[in-house]
Amino acid sequence: MKRAKLTALCLAVAAGSTVAHTAFATDGYFANGYGLKSIAMGGAAMAVALEPFGGATNPGAMSFLGNEWQLGIAWFSPNREASRTGSLAGIDASVDSGSTNFFIPEVGVNWRIRPDLALGVTVVGNGGMNTDYPGGQISNASACTEFWGKQPKGPYNLLCGQGDLGVDMMQLFVAPYASWQFAGGHSIGIAPVIAYQRFKAEGLQVFDNPVFSTSPGNVTNNGYASSWGVGVRVGYMGQLTDWLSIGGSYASKISMGDFDEYKGLFAEEGGFDIPSNFSLGVAFRPTSQWIIALDFERIYYDDVPSVNNPSHWIGYCVPPQMGGAGLNNYCLGASSGAGFGWQPIDVWKIGVQYQINDRWQVRAGYNHTDNPIGPSDVTFNILAPGVVKSQYSLGVTYRDSKEHEFTFAGMYAAHNEVTGPSLFNDFGLPAPATETIGMKEYLLGAAYSFKF
Repeated sequence: MKRAKLTALCLAVAAGSTVAHTAFATDGYFANGYGLKSIAMGGAAMAVALEPFGGATNPGAMSFLGNEWQLGIAWFSPNREASRTGSLAGIDASVDSGSTNFFIPEVGVNWRIRPDLALGVTVVGNGGMNTDYPGGQISNASACTEFWGKQPKGPYNLLCGQGDLGVDMMQLFVAPYASWQFAGGHSIGIAPVIAYQRFKAEGLQVFDNPVFSTSPGNVTNNGYASSWGVGVRVGYMGQLTDWLSIGGSYASKISMGDFDEYKGLFAEEGGFDIPSNFSLGVAFRPTSQWIIALDFERIYYDDVPSVNNPSHWIGYCVPPQMGGAGLNNYCLGASSGAGFGWQPIDVWKIGVQYQINDRWQVRAGYNHTDNPIGPSDVTFNILAPGVVKSQYSLGVTYRDSKEHEFTFAGMYAAHNEVTGPSLFNDFGLPAPATETIGMKEYLLGAAYSFKF
């Protein structure tokens, strides 16, 4: 027993150095689920206790789970593209992002130290604000050179910058938790969340000047910046009858340190907090073989100005001679600085599990999320096209013995596009340009669970 616990703890700690190197954007830039069983059920996890990831889902559910650790890996492939048409200014182009293969580890540990009390650790990551577009699509004989003050700097990328274009945002969460059944069938849980994130941007040189930014030199191509923060997740699960359970959780906004290297890009001088969210769920067990789970989640992207502020606010920043209002408070990096324009979203998750026999379980799920990006914010979201809406998943678990389980899952996020007017239209293009961003995703994963 002691050896199993030590092994589990070491796995959780080791995962912290690798899970941050992920890109996972399904519900905005949050994952649709944590743990491969949850992912196979569309992310529905509020009112069931299937695997030890309570620090990222519902810590209140974990007192219903036994002693277990789970270690898994998933191949994740996001496919992103962007295009511009109709400008009549030589800046039309289309490009696909590179960086289409990522490997995402998962680690969770649950110790049920008393019949009514469980302790555990969850290590997970978020990402997906990750793009890597090659540059060079647009020539010097284009409006991009006009934006540079008629000083040829090309060939240019899709946002008239130099070299590759893209961003890389990664987040790591380490969440120890406690889960207590304070009454028969009713449990509450709490999980302090330690968050780490890092970010870099490339190819945004056309915005790296006093016309657009409050801090020129801190907009792009400054390598990785990092920050830390602390938050909390609380949860409840109630087993109301043999066939009905309910659950819910709330995760606080996490106030992160600023990205100093990008204080001329993000609002509030490099601020990039992590938004709050809450989830509610219900699970039905019509027979001993079936589980049908349904979750609702709300993610408050308006908690974070650098994510929520409309991108067209940059037009209020530029001086009147360029058609703007000259209001510095709307420049990149300012308190009302232009952002990505992401709106709060609602997410619905439904999943089913069927127990074939003592060894085999099969799962299926569907996840539907609002698209946080509207047509007026397409230009900046070339960098972060988190626009998928419908996700389909399947999974299976094989129990080799009382202690050993092997889980496999797959997920497909259907292609979705958003089209809207280009921000460059505000800067004197001869004809209004239209831009389109699109995305689809694939995931395949495998996990091993040991029950001790």
